[in-house]
Amino acid sequence: MRGMTNRALSFDAVADQYDTSRPGYPPALFDTVEELTGRPLEGSRVVDVGAGTGIASRLLRERGARVTAVEPGPGMADRLRRSLPGMPLVRGLGDALPLADGSADLITYAQAWHWTDPLRSVPEAMRVLRTGGALALWWNVSDGGVPWIAAQGERLRRQVGGGAHSAPGRGRNLPRELAPTERRVPWNRRVPLDTHLANLASHSVFRVLGEEATTAFLERERAELLKLFPDGTVEEAYAVELTVVLRAPSPSAP
Repeated sequence: MRGMTNRALSFDAVADQYDTSRPGYPPALFDTVEELTGRPLEGSRVVDVGAGTGIASRLLRERGARVTAVEPGPGMADRLRRSLPGMPLVRGLGDALPLADGSADLITYAQAWHWTDPLRSVPEAMRVLRTGGALALWWNVSDGGVPWIAAQGERLRRQVGGGAHSAPGRGRNLPRELAPTERRVPWNRRVPLDTHLANLASHSVFRVLGEEATTAFLERERAELLKLFPDGTVEEAYAVELTVVLRAPSPSAP
Protein backbone atom coordinates (compact mmCIF):
# COMPACT_ATOMS: atom_id res chain seq x y z
CA MET A 1 0.00 0.00 0.00
CA ARG A 2 2.97 2.35 0.36
CA GLY A 3 3.03 3.06 -3.39
CA MET A 4 -0.68 3.95 -3.37
CA THR A 5 -0.20 6.19 -0.33
CA ASN A 6 2.71 8.00 -1.97
CA ARG A 7 0.68 8.50 -5.16
CA ALA A 8 -2.24 9.85 -3.14
CA LEU A 9 0.06 12.25 -1.31
CA SER A 10 1.40 13.48 -4.68
CA PHE A 11 -1.72 15.66 -4.90
CA ASP A 12 -0.03 17.92 -2.32
CA ALA A 13 2.04 19.41 -5.14
CA VAL A 14 -1.10 20.70 -6.89
CA ALA A 15 -3.34 21.49 -3.92
CA ASP A 16 -4.34 24.98 -5.08
CA GLN A 17 -4.89 23.81 -8.67
CA TYR A 18 -6.94 20.86 -7.40
CA ASP A 19 -9.14 23.13 -5.30
CA THR A 20 -9.90 25.64 -8.05
CA SER A 21 -10.34 23.29 -11.02
CA ARG A 22 -11.81 20.00 -9.77
CA PRO A 23 -15.58 19.66 -10.17
CA GLY A 24 -17.80 19.75 -7.13
CA TYR A 25 -20.96 17.67 -6.70
CA PRO A 26 -24.60 18.38 -7.57
CA PRO A 27 -27.32 18.91 -4.94
CA ALA A 28 -28.99 15.72 -6.21
CA LEU A 29 -26.05 13.69 -4.85
CA PHE A 30 -26.68 14.86 -1.31
CA ASP A 31 -30.42 14.33 -1.72
CA THR A 32 -29.64 10.74 -2.70
CA VAL A 33 -27.28 10.25 0.25
CA GLU A 34 -30.08 11.37 2.58
CA GLU A 35 -32.55 9.03 0.86
CA LEU A 36 -30.29 5.98 1.10
CA THR A 37 -29.12 6.61 4.66
CA GLY A 38 -32.58 7.53 5.91
CA ARG A 39 -31.21 10.52 7.77
CA PRO A 40 -30.96 14.25 6.92
CA LEU A 41 -27.50 15.76 6.67
CA GLU A 42 -28.71 18.66 8.79
CA GLY A 43 -27.22 18.11 12.25
CA SER A 44 -25.50 14.83 11.36
CA ARG A 45 -21.97 14.12 12.58
CA VAL A 46 -20.10 13.56 9.31
CA VAL A 47 -16.48 12.46 8.87
CA ASP A 48 -15.14 13.28 5.40
CA VAL A 49 -12.10 11.03 4.85
CA GLY A 50 -9.50 11.94 2.25
CA ALA A 51 -11.04 15.40 2.35
CA GLY A 52 -8.32 16.94 0.21
CA THR A 53 -8.87 20.67 -0.07
CA GLY A 54 -12.42 20.36 1.29
CA ILE A 55 -14.51 20.28 -1.89
CA ALA A 56 -17.01 17.76 -0.47
CA SER A 57 -16.55 18.95 3.12
CA ARG A 58 -17.71 22.43 2.16
CA LEU A 59 -20.85 21.14 0.44
CA LEU A 60 -21.68 18.82 3.32
CA ARG A 61 -21.36 21.72 5.77
CA GLU A 62 -23.62 23.84 3.57
CA ARG A 63 -26.26 21.12 3.98
CA GLY A 64 -26.06 21.62 7.74
CA ALA A 65 -23.79 18.66 8.60
CA ARG A 66 -21.30 18.90 11.46
CA VAL A 67 -18.22 17.92 9.45
CA THR A 68 -14.83 16.69 10.62
CA ALA A 69 -12.30 16.45 7.79
CA VAL A 70 -9.61 13.74 7.73
CA GLU A 71 -6.69 14.35 5.36
CA PRO A 72 -3.14 12.89 5.32
CA GLY A 73 -1.44 15.37 2.97
CA PRO A 74 0.08 18.51 4.52
CA GLY A 75 -0.40 20.60 1.38
CA MET A 76 -4.02 19.61 0.93
CA ALA A 77 -4.71 20.07 4.64
CA ASP A 78 -3.18 23.54 4.56
CA ARG A 79 -5.41 24.56 1.65
CA LEU A 80 -8.45 23.17 3.48
CA ARG A 81 -7.60 25.18 6.61
CA ARG A 82 -7.33 28.35 4.52
CA SER A 83 -10.53 27.81 2.57
CA LEU A 84 -12.61 26.42 5.46
CA PRO A 85 -11.37 28.12 8.61
CA GLY A 86 -12.91 26.69 11.74
CA MET A 87 -13.70 23.27 10.28
CA PRO A 88 -12.33 20.49 12.53
CA LEU A 89 -9.45 18.79 10.71
CA VAL A 90 -7.39 15.79 11.74
CA ARG A 91 -4.41 14.33 9.91
CA GLY A 92 -4.86 10.65 9.22
CA LEU A 93 -5.68 7.82 6.85
CA GLY A 94 -8.84 5.82 6.33
CA ASP A 95 -6.91 2.66 7.19
CA ALA A 96 -6.37 3.95 10.75
CA LEU A 97 -8.90 6.65 11.61
CA PRO A 98 -7.82 8.78 14.60
CA LEU A 99 -11.41 8.94 15.88
CA ALA A 100 -13.44 7.41 18.70
CA ASP A 101 -15.71 4.39 18.37
CA GLY A 102 -19.30 5.21 17.42
CA SER A 103 -18.55 8.90 16.94
CA ALA A 104 -20.01 9.44 13.43
CA ASP A 105 -23.45 9.26 11.84
CA LEU A 106 -21.95 9.24 8.34
CA ILE A 107 -18.48 8.63 6.92
CA THR A 108 -17.88 9.92 3.39
CA TYR A 109 -15.15 9.25 0.86
CA ALA A 110 -15.29 11.64 -2.11
CA GLN A 111 -12.86 10.46 -4.80
CA ALA A 112 -10.75 8.82 -2.07
CA TRP A 113 -11.82 5.26 -1.24
CA HIS A 114 -9.53 3.73 -3.87
CA TRP A 115 -6.50 5.00 -1.92
CA THR A 116 -7.40 2.75 1.03
CA ASP A 117 -6.85 -0.92 1.86
CA PRO A 118 -10.43 -2.20 2.34
CA LEU A 119 -9.21 -4.93 4.67
CA ARG A 120 -8.39 -2.08 7.05
CA SER A 121 -10.63 0.79 6.00
CA VAL A 122 -13.90 -1.18 6.15
CA PRO A 123 -13.42 -2.29 9.79
CA GLU A 124 -12.25 1.21 10.68
CA ALA A 125 -15.34 2.78 9.18
CA MET A 126 -17.62 0.32 10.97
CA ARG A 127 -15.80 1.04 14.24
CA VAL A 128 -16.20 4.81 13.98
CA LEU A 129 -19.83 4.69 12.82
CA ARG A 130 -22.64 4.50 15.34
CA THR A 131 -25.11 1.64 14.95
CA GLY A 132 -27.42 2.64 12.10
CA GLY A 133 -24.82 5.01 10.67
CA ALA A 134 -23.68 4.85 7.07
CA LEU A 135 -20.59 4.79 4.87
CA ALA A 136 -20.93 6.69 1.56
CA LEU A 137 -18.38 6.42 -1.24
CA TRP A 138 -18.58 8.41 -4.44
CA TRP A 139 -16.66 9.34 -7.57
CA ASN A 140 -17.25 11.86 -10.33
CA VAL A 141 -16.96 9.99 -13.63
CA SER A 142 -16.89 11.74 -17.00
CA ASP A 143 -19.69 10.56 -19.28
CA GLY A 144 -17.99 8.42 -21.90
CA GLY A 145 -21.21 8.42 -23.92
CA VAL A 146 -20.44 12.00 -24.96
CA PRO A 147 -18.32 11.72 -28.16
CA TRP A 148 -15.72 14.38 -27.32
CA ILE A 149 -15.19 12.94 -23.82
CA ALA A 150 -14.76 9.44 -25.27
CA ALA A 151 -12.21 10.77 -27.77
CA GLN A 152 -10.30 12.58 -25.03
CA GLY A 153 -10.32 9.42 -22.94
CA GLU A 154 -8.76 7.49 -25.82
CA ARG A 155 -6.02 10.13 -26.16
CA LEU A 156 -5.34 9.83 -22.43
CA ARG A 157 -5.05 6.05 -22.68
CA ARG A 158 -2.57 6.36 -25.55
CA GLN A 159 -0.50 8.95 -23.69
CA VAL A 160 -0.43 7.60 -20.14
CA GLY A 161 -1.90 4.11 -20.33
CA GLY A 162 -4.84 5.21 -18.20
CA GLY A 163 -7.23 8.08 -17.86
CA ALA A 164 -8.50 10.91 -15.75
CA HIS A 165 -12.13 10.15 -16.58
CA SER A 166 -12.93 6.81 -14.98
CA ALA A 167 -13.68 5.83 -11.42
CA PRO A 168 -11.88 2.82 -9.96
CA GLY A 169 -15.23 1.09 -9.57
CA ARG A 170 -18.24 1.70 -7.36
CA GLY A 171 -18.01 0.09 -3.96
CA ARG A 172 -14.50 -1.10 -4.76
CA ASN A 173 -13.66 -4.24 -2.78
CA LEU A 174 -16.59 -3.96 -0.39
CA PRO A 175 -17.61 -7.32 1.11
CA ARG A 176 -20.95 -8.52 -0.26
CA GLU A 177 -22.28 -9.13 3.22
CA LEU A 178 -22.32 -5.36 3.73
CA ALA A 179 -25.14 -5.19 1.13
CA PRO A 180 -24.01 -1.98 -0.59
CA THR A 181 -26.58 0.11 -2.47
CA GLU A 182 -25.46 1.88 -5.64
CA ARG A 183 -26.85 4.88 -7.51
CA ARG A 184 -25.74 6.99 -10.46
CA VAL A 185 -26.38 10.75 -10.41
CA PRO A 186 -25.82 12.56 -13.76
CA TRP A 187 -24.92 16.25 -13.95
CA ASN A 188 -22.83 18.72 -15.96
CA ARG A 189 -20.95 21.99 -15.65
CA ARG A 190 -19.70 24.68 -18.04
CA VAL A 191 -16.16 25.91 -17.39
CA PRO A 192 -13.42 27.87 -19.17
CA LEU A 193 -11.07 25.73 -21.23
CA ASP A 194 -8.19 26.62 -18.89
CA THR A 195 -10.16 25.23 -15.94
CA HIS A 196 -10.90 22.02 -17.83
CA LEU A 197 -7.22 21.54 -18.67
CA ALA A 198 -6.16 22.35 -15.10
CA ASN A 199 -8.62 19.74 -13.86
CA LEU A 200 -7.07 17.14 -16.17
CA ALA A 201 -3.56 18.05 -15.04
CA SER A 202 -4.51 17.67 -11.37
CA HIS A 203 -5.08 13.90 -11.72
CA SER A 204 -2.52 11.46 -10.43
CA VAL A 205 -1.67 10.04 -13.87
CA PHE A 206 -0.02 13.37 -14.72
CA ARG A 207 1.82 13.58 -11.41
CA VAL A 208 3.94 10.64 -12.57
CA LEU A 209 4.16 11.63 -16.26
CA GLY A 210 6.51 14.59 -15.77
CA GLU A 211 6.15 18.31 -16.45
CA GLU A 212 7.43 18.36 -20.03
CA ALA A 213 5.21 15.53 -21.28
CA THR A 214 2.22 16.89 -19.37
CA THR A 215 2.64 20.37 -20.88
CA ALA A 216 2.90 18.93 -24.39
CA PHE A 217 -0.22 16.80 -23.92
CA LEU A 218 -2.25 19.72 -22.56
CA GLU A 219 -1.28 21.97 -25.46
CA ARG A 220 -2.44 19.31 -27.92
CA GLU A 221 -5.69 18.99 -25.95
CA ARG A 222 -6.19 22.76 -26.09
CA ALA A 223 -5.94 22.71 -29.88
CA GLU A 224 -8.35 19.76 -30.17
CA LEU A 225 -10.95 21.26 -27.85
CA LEU A 226 -10.88 24.70 -29.43
CA LYS A 227 -12.17 23.04 -32.61
CA LEU A 228 -15.24 21.92 -30.65
CA PHE A 229 -15.58 24.86 -28.24
CA PRO A 230 -14.30 27.90 -30.17
CA ASP A 231 -15.65 30.29 -27.52
CA GLY A 232 -13.34 28.66 -24.95
CA THR A 233 -16.13 27.32 -22.74
CA VAL A 234 -16.24 23.54 -22.26
CA GLU A 235 -19.39 21.68 -21.24
CA GLU A 236 -18.29 18.75 -19.10
CA ALA A 237 -20.73 15.88 -18.51
CA TYR A 238 -20.43 13.72 -15.41
CA ALA A 239 -22.19 11.06 -13.40
CA VAL A 240 -21.48 10.65 -9.71
CA GLU A 241 -21.20 6.94 -8.90
CA LEU A 242 -22.40 6.52 -5.32
CA THR A 243 -22.24 3.52 -2.99
CA VAL A 244 -23.85 3.51 0.47
CA VAL A 245 -23.45 0.90 3.21
CA LEU A 246 -25.41 0.94 6.48
CA ARG A 247 -23.80 -0.17 9.73
CA ALA A 248 -26.01 -2.88 11.12
CA PRO A 249 -26.08 -3.77 14.84
CA SER A 250 -23.41 -6.22 15.99
CA PRO A 251 -24.66 -9.84 16.08
CA SER A 252 -23.75 -9.88 19.78
CA ALA A 253 -25.84 -6.81 20.55
CA PRO A 254 -29.04 -7.41 22.55
